[in-house]
Amino acid sequence: MLALQGVSKSFGAVAALRDVDLELVAGEAHALVGENGAGKSTLVKILAGVHPPDAGTILLDGEPVTFSGPADARAAGIAVIYQEPTLFPDLSVAENIFMGRQPLRGLRRIDAAAMRARSQELFDRLGVRMDPDRPARGLSIADQQLVEIAKALSTNARLLVMDEPTAALSGVEVERLFAVARSLRDGGAAVLFISHRFDEVFDLCERITVMRDGRRVDTAPAAELTVDQVVRKMVGRDVATLFPKVDTTPGEVRLEVRGLTRHGFFDDVSFAVRGGEIVALAGLVGAGRSEVVRAVFGVDRPDAGEVLVDGRPLRPGDTPAAIAAGLALVPEDRRQQGLVMELSVERNTTLPRRWALSRIGLLFGGSERRSAATWTRRLQVKAGRPTDPVATLSGGNQQKVVLAKWLSTEPRVLIVDEPTRGIDVGTKAEVHRLLSELAADGVAVLMVSSELPEVLGMADRVLVMHEGRLVADIPRATADEESVMVAATGARP
Repeated sequence: MLALQGVSKSFGAVAALRDVDLELVAGEAHALVGENGAGKSTLVKILAGVHPPDAGTILLDGEPVTFSGPADARAAGIAVIYQEPTLFPDLSVAENIFMGRQPLRGLRRIDAAAMRARSQELFDRLGVRMDPDRPARGLSIADQQLVEIAKALSTNARLLVMDEPTAALSGVEVERLFAVARSLRDGGAAVLFISHRFDEVFDLCERITVMRDGRRVDTAPAAELTVDQVVRKMVGRDVATLFPKVDTTPGEVRLEVRGLTRHGFFDDVSFAVRGGEIVALAGLVGAGRSEVVRAVFGVDRPDAGEVLVDGRPLRPGDTPAAIAAGLALVPEDRRQQGLVMELSVERNTTLPRRWALSRIGLLFGGSERRSAATWTRRLQVKAGRPTDPVATLSGGNQQKVVLAKWLSTEPRVLIVDEPTRGIDVGTKAEVHRLLSELAADGVAVLMVSSELPEVLGMADRVLVMHEGRLVADIPRATADEESVMVAATGARP
């Protein structure tokens, strides 16, 4: 159906794609895998008409085509679900789904009722509850992703491109999305699926293309590959254990949460995290995990309860006081909450430490550059220049910058909300190693994660939330997938 032949693309001195060939076949799901910075998202944007290739040819049904913009790609039957949701926050969900393609009635007026009804049909097809009239502002990352999925499905595409569509979805939502993708594939559409979750890749896709450093390394049937083979092709080496957990002896209580309540989000949440411990906060999407850590960090003001660091209470809703006490929060939504997209990589990396790096109230470039270089090198951030805007980085490298920003503060309590969302397997191992090292150095780590292997592989204890309440505290020795999921779903063992 669609082929790329010798496609290359550069951004300044950075070669994002180099002589890439790719064939997408009608009625087939094709996986595209690679480390962050391998060129996957750039390839997607070329297919979507966002970027023109510098060299090479795009063939559609065997004929060369040129996309002058996203509208051309949509007209050719290409729909893209991007890794990062791109919604208009002040428009309704239905308006976002049909932006630029609104159904019309007489005198070319928008038919709001038809738009609302079609949106509801799409959500019914996906098996999710969503009000088409609610504003997009305030939607969780998972709900934003579901709106993007509905937007792509509304075009009845011949080629559906999914760039990390499941990173923020629950297991049930992933299965519903895969059911829709399979129905499109079985109906003759081509599906290009990009994911760092290998179980999903092998579950959905017939062929796998591996990319590394902007080049296509290999394309092979999924049935002829193993996960270890794919990882070696991606990173060009054998990856050390994915969960390098170091056994530690927990010290004094660093973070204590007592009766924390925010009406409508969570109720009477109490727990403690000791120095040297990695405590995972698990549960289904919507259970209130992210809301709890936002309240702990002072982003949201709780209605009741208190937070103590090293035995000293924090003022509710006071983020500067939380930072001064040694707390750090790596948020779930890196673009909206973790980064200032227009600022440079080095400026984002040093934002929380700008006063510590300044002299007589002035921030000098040398000290900022040295501090940023230390952490971007340690987390292996792939960027053209440290002065480039962070918006030019791939999603995974943006996540590394958020991690670098907060790790540079040398926190006493590190809160990480989905720390490896959208990160490749090689970098996941590095992030896990850093978390383990921090815990070994006496840092208290509170980790929110939707990935059960990550929870079970890294946590000393697993706290499980269900519908806004803390329902289980499971030690590492007895934690397994069944016990965590039973608690998370509210079922009785």
